[in-house]
Amino acid sequence: MKKEAMTKSINISQKRMEADFILKNAYVADVFSLCWRKANIVVADGKIIALDEKGEFTAKIEEDANGRYVIPGLIDAHIHIESSMVPPSQFSQILLPHGITSVITDPHEIVNVSGRKGMQYMLDDAKNVEMDIYFMLPSSVPCTSFEHSGAVMKAKDLAPFLQYEEVLGLAEVMDFPAVLGSDSDMLDKLTLVQQANKLIDGHGAGLNKDQLRGYRAAGIRTDHECITAEEARERVKQGMYVFIREGSAAKNLVDLLPAVTPANARRFTFCTDDKHLDEIMKEGTINFAISLAIKNGMNPLQAIQLATLNAAECYRLYDKGAIAEGYTADFVMLEDLQKMTIASVWKDGQKVAQDGEVLHEAKGIATIDEAILNSVHIPNLTKADLAIRFKAGNLANVVGIMPNQITTQHLEKEVDIEAGFFVPSVEKDLLKIAVVERHHSLGTIGLGIVHGFGLKQGAVATTVAHDSHNAIVVGTNDEDMLCALNALQEMQGGLVVVKDGAVIGELALPIAGLMTTLDAATAVKKIEETHTALHEIHPDLYFHFFLTLSFLSLPVIPELKLTDTGLFNVKTFEHIPVEVTENKVLG
Repeated sequence: MKKEAMTKSINISQKRMEADFILKNAYVADVFSLCWRKANIVVADGKIIALDEKGEFTAKIEEDANGRYVIPGLIDAHIHIESSMVPPSQFSQILLPHGITSVITDPHEIVNVSGRKGMQYMLDDAKNVEMDIYFMLPSSVPCTSFEHSGAVMKAKDLAPFLQYEEVLGLAEVMDFPAVLGSDSDMLDKLTLVQQANKLIDGHGAGLNKDQLRGYRAAGIRTDHECITAEEARERVKQGMYVFIREGSAAKNLVDLLPAVTPANARRFTFCTDDKHLDEIMKEGTINFAISLAIKNGMNPLQAIQLATLNAAECYRLYDKGAIAEGYTADFVMLEDLQKMTIASVWKDGQKVAQDGEVLHEAKGIATIDEAILNSVHIPNLTKADLAIRFKAGNLANVVGIMPNQITTQHLEKEVDIEAGFFVPSVEKDLLKIAVVERHHSLGTIGLGIVHGFGLKQGAVATTVAHDSHNAIVVGTNDEDMLCALNALQEMQGGLVVVKDGAVIGELALPIAGLMTTLDAATAVKKIEETHTALHEIHPDLYFHFFLTLSFLSLPVIPELKLTDTGLFNVKTFEHIPVEVTENKVLG
């Protein structure tokens, strides 16, 4: 703060000058003491100068809260903006009305596709938005050595980005064998960030307490991959922050709430990780998590503390997360506390949203590099490229999906075979799945069998396929699968639904095959069309199909996944064949 600004703040605090703005008659959430305070919020130069309980301050502009609850601006501790399918400039516009004033994002989706150009684009597009967007540098590009991504980012490639003030550290470290095995490249990244006095996020899916100890030894301090309360308790015991995730595919909040107690609550916060645009526009993100926590028995002030002060302190954002003297004037006025219905949102002391609408147009949209807009290179394929051959029998290693989870089951099932090749079965819900390398025309194709999707006909494909974002397609027949892949190539990435050889639903995502160039409202209409198309080929659909599909290629989440190099056992960290050749008894 400059001397002149500090002088002004001091003078206002001592009532020698009038403030810029006062929100009067508010019930303010005190996230330090977990109580409500009736006060006027006094603001100047984007900072909170006082909580005036006696009506002693005056301001140029005043507004009456009329006794409504006012809480700090909400913070999403971990989200991939690309999963919303809109760039940062649009993302800010749709999140602010839901009370989210700050996010910490990991752009490893676009960086896995477009490398340094992708990272720079995200930083540039986030520059002039009203929301505060902080970045963690992608730690795993490529995600693992068992697949092909569009880029490689070593420590030397990450180093220039540490100069940015909005870069807070290293994003979720997913490659736990590299950490525990003291891999040289991984240690270069970890030490680079530590020497810059920045932070390191974790990704401890399925790790036991001994493996977590290795993460802690490497300076990793957060985890958003807990799916049980016991996992959460173990991480808190080892001094980690636990991010309670509630997104589109991974919905862990209800299962993790029993781990949160008044004694340990300061080590928990909320995150979204991945959430699709239509769901964000309908229900928001962290505001939705708070309402769900309250509905399941959490004290409202405790839930608000998790979503504000805890997240801010975890990331050393010491001027955010509270409504108190000296803090940034980010706050949210509620219409309904239990449902987290939002009336108005202030960012840096300025009203930016009211009654579900942003008050200002997006500005400063970044130019998109042509390489980012032309990132999809799917080869011309034939049915022979999708053939899964069986040599000895009909017992297969099958990916079992778990609806609304990003983990899978490793199943062994008898499948239908004709002339030595696998044939999908709608009746048994055993479908074909393929991951096709789309970055460098390498020609690698991973093939597998999946159970649990329940498609009755057609095929579904997308270039949103975590984390290397190759093309992934699932279908009941080869013809529709090929049609879907061809459509992805023509539109330079996106979401596609095919029935009887024709595209019946689609959303083009030409920004690295991950994000749209459409405005959010138009994009949502296209998403709704794809959902309608999905129900046409899957009338009983009850889970988020595209997000579930998109995580089937992520080879760091247990148990069985598929990459462009083949079927991958995450527990043993090795490829396995589709056909089970040993003599095993089915469970």
